[in-house]
Amino acid sequence: MSTTTQAGAATAPAPVAPLLRLRGLTKSFGAVQALRGADLDVGAGEVVALVGDNGAGKSTLIKAITGVQPADGGTIEMDGVPVSIKAPSDSAALGISAVYQDLALCDNLDVVANLFLGQEAHRGKVMDEIAMEKESRRLLDRLAVRTLRSVRTEVGSLSGGQRQTVAIARSMLGDPKLVILDEPTAALGVSQTAQVLELVKTLRGEGIGVIIISHNLADVFQVADRIVVLRLGGNAGEWTAEPENRQAVVGAITGADIENGQEATP
Repeated sequence: MSTTTQAGAATAPAPVAPLLRLRGLTKSFGAVQALRGADLDVGAGEVVALVGDNGAGKSTLIKAITGVQPADGGTIEMDGVPVSIKAPSDSAALGISAVYQDLALCDNLDVVANLFLGQEAHRGKVMDEIAMEKESRRLLDRLAVRTLRSVRTEVGSLSGGQRQTVAIARSMLGDPKLVILDEPTAALGVSQTAQVLELVKTLRGEGIGVIIISHNLADVFQVADRIVVLRLGGNAGEWTAEPENRQAVVGAITGADIENGQEATP
């Protein structure tokens, strides 16, 4: 809604700052420059796909956001406020959570134990199993998960899609503002992939910003709002996830536009 000045002239509302804004991020490993001034915006309740060929800088960019490998240069803002992310604890304090491709689950532990691993609830000096079980059920209900019969099931007996569900539910502890999903549908079947993509849509519906890294463009175009392409550590283009933009996205990933002497533009 527009506002009105004292003179009666209508003015446009101030633009809303994105949830996360990265500008000019750089990162080098010796002589190798993994990030070359990368930019990224993610809004609240928006799914942004980060795509690119192997070595494009996707993993390095994500590790800079999560503090696993802090950026050498550039700026990071959360809700329009400049922030410094030098360690995973900094990222967590800002409300950023990540689910990596290996999921980091313990097969010999049940769902509850995996969700609270390293952050168990206590009642006095004793772990509060009842509270953790109730919170586990709440998290899974929040994500509309219907495929897990019991939160006391050992994770090792779960399917790939169910394991991914547990990892995503764990990322929701602490009510994050931004969730990063690294190849969430890799090695999953059709029905399991559909299940995970529905979880992504659920996160978006709750106003949570989502960054999804994937090599599967079919999944990307199904669930993302915007697609950001990285190539050789820098931005190669950005598009809305409309079917007519698929060829341009593929061209930016492979460098075909550059080889043809054309610039990748949204």
